[in-house]
Amino acid sequence: ERLFEAAGRIFRRRSPLPGRLWGEAMRITRESHVYSLGVSEPVATVTAPCSLTVETCDCFNGQVTEDGQPKARLNFSHVNPATGPIVVEGAEPGDVLRVHIRAIRPEKTGALMTAPGAGALPDRVKGDTRICPIADGHFTFMGVELPLNPMIGVIGVAPAGESVPCGTPGDHGGNMDTIGIREGAILRLPVFVKGAYLGLGDLHAAMGDGEVSVTGLEVFGEVDLDLSLEKGASLPCPLLHDGDEVSFLASAETVDGAIHASTGYMHDFLLAKTSLNADEALMLMSLCGHARISQIVDPLKTARFAMPVSVLAKFGVVVE
Repeated sequence: ERLFEAAGRIFRRRSPLPGRLWGEAMRITRESHVYSLGVSEPVATVTAPCSLTVETCDCFNGQVTEDGQPKARLNFSHVNPATGPIVVEGAEPGDVLRVHIRAIRPEKTGALMTAPGAGALPDRVKGDTRICPIADGHFTFMGVELPLNPMIGVIGVAPAGESVPCGTPGDHGGNMDTIGIREGAILRLPVFVKGAYLGLGDLHAAMGDGEVSVTGLEVFGEVDLDLSLEKGASLPCPLLHDGDEVSFLASAETVDGAIHASTGYMHDFLLAKTSLNADEALMLMSLCGHARISQIVDPLKTARFAMPVSVLAKFGVVVE
């Protein structure tokens, strides 16, 4: 309960006013990247609040260049690079790093693949790659134009213990592959170590819930971020506010485990922030909330439990 009493401060602290000067944005190039999230030599040290433009590699680090490329030509020890780590001065364990994603700009082509033994249907595919051109808010797949929904696949901070490969999600963030981590969204990450050590990459120009083929439309690109710290506002896991919904993101060995964890976090939150009892809170979640799968193809699976902002407001929880 104390955890969510502290977390409640998140929902009372206002965002910077429109037009507020945050200073000139720092650009961090994609040449500085890591394959695990943890405490390592930082590529930059910033003082929050601040604005950043971060260049990112695609999940293949540029290895997929043509249709039908053989899987044997890929070095899977060099996948899911994250640009970083970025040290945030003043960040301490028990704080929350607030990441406002102002813009995501994918480059002009994207790549995707299937692989035998991977994805949601590992026994049904032989393995293939496709390159898709991107232009004017859409991409072209098999001659058909389809809409973009750019999002960040990997974003997280250093965990409390040993470094975690960028391809594995957890309470620190990482490869959550959640479509709501998109332009305009606010992602809050619990801080586990001094300096936070933020990293991000694995942009997708398009992806659906589940990422069932094992990739989305993987792209190089760049992201504009505003970073700020919320001191003492502890969270158990990443918290996403995408404008319409607030979601707790949890990862576990099974989809059931991830759904159970994310649902439990939302239930705890409602108990701490409203006058509802345990039965009433779960009833409200069943009536208006959504248990959603983010991805089912990583070493840990990720799910989210979402509540509409409008419903939370009716019960006195105002999200900012």
